[in-house]
Amino acid sequence: MFKIGDKAVYPTQGVGVIEAIESKEFQGQSLDFYVMRIVDSDMTIMVPVNNAEVVGLRCPIGMDEVNTIFGLLEEPQKGGPVASWSRRQREYNEKIKSGDLFEVAEVLRDLYQIRCDKELSYGEKKVLEQAQKLLIKELALAQNAEEALVHQRIEQIFH
Repeated sequence: MFKIGDKAVYPTQGVGVIEAIESKEFQGQSLDFYVMRIVDSDMTIMVPVNNAEVVGLRCPIGMDEVNTIFGLLEEPQKGGPVASWSRRQREYNEKIKSGDLFEVAEVLRDLYQIRCDKELSYGEKKVLEQAQKLLIKELALAQNAEEALVHQRIEQIFH
């Protein structure tokens, strides 16, 4: 359970701050909601407290997981020939929606490695940007570092 002021991660949106816990009447029942402001976009999301785990609301990764993420980024892409973009897009979107930062890192790694071989399509670039934004924001938070430095470290891995 989160408290007011806690940082949390909402899948596809990234890091946010729990600003309030409010009760609302919904279909004749009183439900508690986390009122969460997404740091990157200033968007406010209301997440039912009893449904938070189901929608993927989680605590940000800790410093102990940062090196594992960077290690995953450095691994060569697994598998044989690259699947079609439509199949990869479905897989990438599922990984991003999962909210699991390790899966988001896999998406970023795979797209960076594909980019070495060919120009990315518009759709691929958009997925890469989203994965990069989510990863950089959370890694910077975990390390208490500036996002530009995290971005620079990621770029160094792939060049």
